[in-house]
Amino acid sequence: MSSYRRWLPALALVVLSLTWGYTWVLAKHGLVYAPPFAFAAERCVGAALALVIAVKLSGRSLRLVAPGQTLAIGLAQVTGFMVFQTWALVEGGPGKTAVLIFTMPIWTLLMAWPILGERVRGKQWLAAASTLTGLLLIIEPWDMHATLLSKILGLMAALCWGIGTILIKRLRSTTSVDLLTLTTWQMIIGAVPLVLLAILVPERATEWTPSYFGILAFMSIASTAMCWWLWIYILDRVPAWEASLSVLGTPVVAILSSRLTFGEEFKTSELAGILLIGSGLALLSLLSWAASRRHPVALGADKPVQEQA
Repeated sequence: MSSYRRWLPALALVVLSLTWGYTWVLAKHGLVYAPPFAFAAERCVGAALALVIAVKLSGRSLRLVAPGQTLAIGLAQVTGFMVFQTWALVEGGPGKTAVLIFTMPIWTLLMAWPILGERVRGKQWLAAASTLTGLLLIIEPWDMHATLLSKILGLMAALCWGIGTILIKRLRSTTSVDLLTLTTWQMIIGAVPLVLLAILVPERATEWTPSYFGILAFMSIASTAMCWWLWIYILDRVPAWEASLSVLGTPVVAILSSRLTFGEEFKTSELAGILLIGSGLALLSLLSWAASRRHPVALGADKPVQEQA
């Protein structure tokens, strides 16, 4: 594997964290124009359309492979995640409750060992401990001004994301499926219940203004379509637990962009959490780089399937 290709997952993580991090700021603006469930459905439908166009333009086949497993992934990682995330925002607001979804690495870490056989070893535990401690300092579970229901909903969103992560790793370990096509079908399947929910739940009408069109375009194409594809791409190349910890750069970006955009002050615990997460991610990158130097051919050599061109 060339040095250029070896760094592609790291580059994908940077783009993912920056985009998803800033998404929280845009989501606050988007909810001014659209009610929560309609907003979730509209961004997923837009993402599904963007992905279908991308598949056709790239000359890939849109044939559905492993329909049962893809159905489970779509319902967990798109429908379940978006429903619980949106419901948590409705019940508890966009504060600490929303950040609870980033407990996802904890659930993924717990599930990856018995289900996928992915174990954290040696100095990796130090990186995991630093990153997860930083996450706890940012979330501040001891000072959560939210209802019990909103906390449970936030944790359910994180669990759905973790389950989807494990399901994708299991599918890709046994079945040859194009990543972009898998992302497309995941989004199509996951968007259907969201549309039904938006129709059935009484909400105010969406204000289709130029500003909202711009926000929705970014949320659909970049934040949802592109980033979920990048997420599956990253999962295909690193262990599930490592990818889950690495994505913790997202809440760091979310906090920084939110504070800078809205002129909010930083808390000492947030700054400490950001430093710990940054240290953990740096250590993870260093360990991965060292492993690639020791075993340059082994990277990806054990993969039973390869992404189609």
